[in-house]
Amino acid sequence: MIHEVAGDLLLTEAEAIAHGVAPNDHFDQGLALALREKWPSMARDFKHYVHQTHPKPGELWVWSGVGGARIYNLMTQEGDHSHGSRPGRASVANVNHCLKRLRHELEKHPVKSLALPKLATGVGGLDWKEVLPLIQQHLGDLPMEIYVYSTYHAGVKAK
Repeated sequence: MIHEVAGDLLLTEAEAIAHGVAPNDHFDQGLALALREKWPSMARDFKHYVHQTHPKPGELWVWSGVGGARIYNLMTQEGDHSHGSRPGRASVANVNHCLKRLRHELEKHPVKSLALPKLATGVGGLDWKEVLPLIQQHLGDLPMEIYVYSTYHAGVKAK
C-alpha cells in the first residue's frame, strides 16, 4: 500500500530506500548528497560499480550496508561516462524502466517497507503528476508498505 507522507526521508523507519540518480552521479546534490553524507561507503561503492559496468539510464543498482541499510539507486537520469560529464535530466521512460526493475527486485528479495522521495522531480526535473501514477502502477499492489515523501520537512520524522 502506498502512503504519501511529509517529513525527512533520512529519518524513515522503512527497511529500504529508493531514490533517483544518474549513471554518472557524483552524489553531490539533493537527496543523493544527503545519502552520501549518511552512508559514504555507498557513494564509493557506486563509483566503483560505475567504473566497472558503465550502467545505462533505466537500470538499478542495489546497495546493502552496515546495520542492514538497503538503498535502491534508480538510474532515472541521463548521464554518460566521459570524463567530467555531469548528470542530466530524468525522463519518464527511464523512471518507468527503473520502477519495473525495482518491482522485479522487490518480488525476488522482498522488504517489509520502502521509502522514496518524489522520484526524479528534484534534480531530475520531472513533473510529479507524471511520476506518481508510474509509482502507483508498478508498486501499488505489492504486499508491503511504501512511503512516498511528497513533502520534505528537514529534521521532521513522518507520521
